[in-house]
Amino acid sequence: MAGMFEEKRVPDRQVRAAQTGNTVRVYLSCSPAVADAALEKQTFGRGETVQFTPSFRLAAFESDNGRKPGHEHVLAVDLTREGFGRALQGHVEWVPERDLDHTPLNFQAIRIGGELAEEWITGITDVTPVMRDIAGLLATDQLHLAVKLVPHEPPYELG
Repeated sequence: MAGMFEEKRVPDRQVRAAQTGNTVRVYLSCSPAVADAALEKQTFGRGETVQFTPSFRLAAFESDNGRKPGHEHVLAVDLTREGFGRALQGHVEWVPERDLDHTPLNFQAIRIGGELAEEWITGITDVTPVMRDIAGLLATDQLHLAVKLVPHEPPYELG
């Protein structure tokens, strides 16, 4: 019987991401000024090193749902698959994945530090309102509704 459950267990380290056939979504939290510039130009400053993660819940935790000073905005950045693959060659750390209450889970998510090259970016959107909605639902004990707002992040196959 144990064998049956072991196969279903999430690997300790796994890259999970909202993705399409062509793109992979990552999140980064930043100040309003950085967010405004990135949303307007749909890119980041050349040579600018940023920290990002494909985990929506990790981004929510690290920005305290967009409440942490200097991290009031959370941006979703859609990268080409090739760009995401290249980003994974940057500075990578594995940190505990979080649930919506920010409790550490027993498996890890990836955090990446590096440059997001303009040619990798297919779009930048502000997901801060969604994070704030989730925080509001959690504050009023409506976990079942909050969960519905979290993006589906299937495993990303590391080529």
